[in-house]
Amino acid sequence: MVTLKKFDNGFAYIEIQNLNAVAKIALQGAHIFEYKRSNGEDILWLSDKSDFEEGKAIRGGVPICWPRFGSFDSALPPHGFARTMLFTFLGAKEIDEGRTVVSFKLQDNPQSREIWEYKFELEVNFIIGDTLEIELKTTNKDDKEFMITQALHSYFNVSEINNVKILGLEDKPYLDTLTNKEELQKGEIFFDKEVDRVYQDVKNEIVLADNLKELHLNAVGSSSAIVWNPWIDKCARMSAMDKEAYREFVCIESANAQEDFRIVCAGESHALNLTIE
Repeated sequence: MVTLKKFDNGFAYIEIQNLNAVAKIALQGAHIFEYKRSNGEDILWLSDKSDFEEGKAIRGGVPICWPRFGSFDSALPPHGFARTMLFTFLGAKEIDEGRTVVSFKLQDNPQSREIWEYKFELEVNFIIGDTLEIELKTTNKDDKEFMITQALHSYFNVSEINNVKILGLEDKPYLDTLTNKEELQKGEIFFDKEVDRVYQDVKNEIVLADNLKELHLNAVGSSSAIVWNPWIDKCARMSAMDKEAYREFVCIESANAQEDFRIVCAGESHALNLTIE
């Protein structure tokens, strides 16, 4: 079952229910902010203080950072503009009783062309089922090429950050954005301080393990990934986030970031796909 719903302030979202899962996706940013398995397990983390207001980014779920990841391009807002723009809901299709496809689209418009001059089409497709699949497809509708960096900025719910480890990034090079130094990952990733790293040469599965579950992340069309947790001091300063929230989540973002930027030629497309299981 697929239903269009609104919060009291008019903020619109799509709710999907099938035998395997329940999901909620905002029209703003094509932003999935809830994905709950039929056993009641919340896979995605959402801040209790998150804003659901037009023009404000939602804190949690899977924000879409596009056409830039981060704040490396001063001409664009941090993490681009897609996450605060209204997408068109293209429709939904039931594959079977346990899987539902839902699609959204954003096209260039006067607002986007004020800060990014290109003609484009950004399509976001979700498959909601016993796994969560997300496709972020960029099509260049212009007569000249453009460059994109992007990320599926996934916030994952965890039992307690001290219980968490991440596998699959061993021996991968990364930029530590806190020190601006290039490093090499030694062993598994654990958390006892703020972590903000952009990994490169990522070609294999990433596993998020804690005491309650293991999540397996497989990306196609990407060879970079970001691992982030704000820890104590930064969390206390952040908007729409409780000061203890850093204990409840970790971000593992499938991306085209830094050296993994992509050039999309006129008339061509690039797809970033992520499967969470």
